[in-house]
Amino acid sequence: MRQRKKAAALKYEANMDAPIVTAAGVGKIAEKIIEEAEANFVPTVENKELAELLTNVECGEEIPTEIYDVVANILAYVMELDEKVEGDK
Repeated sequence: MRQRKKAAALKYEANMDAPIVTAAGVGKIAEKIIEEAEANFVPTVENKELAELLTNVECGEEIPTEIYDVVANILAYVMELDEKVEGDK
């Protein structure tokens, strides 16, 4: 049996206590989340275990404390990509 794709979108700003889930879904909804991110030049990271956890968080809610480290590493990676792109301009 083929496993359905899962995706979640996060938002984090310096004034926030923790990132929040802004969108999450399975199947067609997951595909739409990824499509929208790519169309808007938002970096995506594939992590099946993290997607599994985040699709169980209500939209608008903070991520669970248990995954802070994983998400922090991803945010650092994305910020590094942003800096690299800005430096190439």
